[in-house]
Amino acid sequence: MRRVALITGGSRGIGLGIAQHLAKNGFDIAINGVRDESAVTEVITTLKRFGTNVIYCQGSISSTDDRKRIIQQVKDHLGKLHVLVNNAGIAPKERRDVLETSEESFDDVLSTNLKGNYFLTQLSANWMIEQKKSDNTFQGCIINVSSISATVASVNRGEYCISKAGLSMSTQLFAVRLGEFEIPVFEVRPGIISTDMTAGVKEKYDKLIDGGLTIQKRWGSPDDVGSVVASLAIGHFPYSTGQVIMVDGGLTIPRL
Repeated sequence: MRRVALITGGSRGIGLGIAQHLAKNGFDIAINGVRDESAVTEVITTLKRFGTNVIYCQGSISSTDDRKRIIQQVKDHLGKLHVLVNNAGIAPKERRDVLETSEESFDDVLSTNLKGNYFLTQLSANWMIEQKKSDNTFQGCIINVSSISATVASVNRGEYCISKAGLSMSTQLFAVRLGEFEIPVFEVRPGIISTDMTAGVKEKYDKLIDGGLTIQKRWGSPDDVGSVVASLAIGHFPYSTGQVIMVDGGLTIPRL
């Protein structure tokens, strides 16, 4: 039986890198995004070339109704859910010093990056528990894609850092709660990854990387993250629930 994965924000960037790796490894896939389905037709076609069944679940995970609809679509079209990848996330529309952060920006970022992920996990976890109770051979897991910003402070986007720190605690909470059902929960923490989100700061980080910010002197790629997520989803780390896997080229290693 083919396993099913739901990847939020799965139509581009890190999410697409994850989707490609899971498709290569025999998963059927539901990708979620806020864009109209017509904008992701090419992505879906590309993923189907791996022989995988792919559906697109449009909606914002910040919306209660959209979250319910996303899960219902997976139930209706794929029937099961083995892996949830909480990848969807947004950056502040405008980077501002923490002394000037607006409540509107704070609420906007946390509603997607933290609240949306938390309650989509809740929905998915309860469904996974049902599947486990009806089939003892069921193997599920939840993977949160956070960021080095969970612990590395950026004072010009504090709301983003707080959202990722919260997601890190969410990983631990659900790992503890789902332990009795043998459903592991993991956190993957990317560093500086080349995506649409980081395109605007490319010159800045090119210089920092060249100056030794990372041990491996290059940008990370969605493929780097995708390969790690796939290893977790396949089950290569069965006794590591609640753990953080860094994908940052050594950026966060303390050095003198």
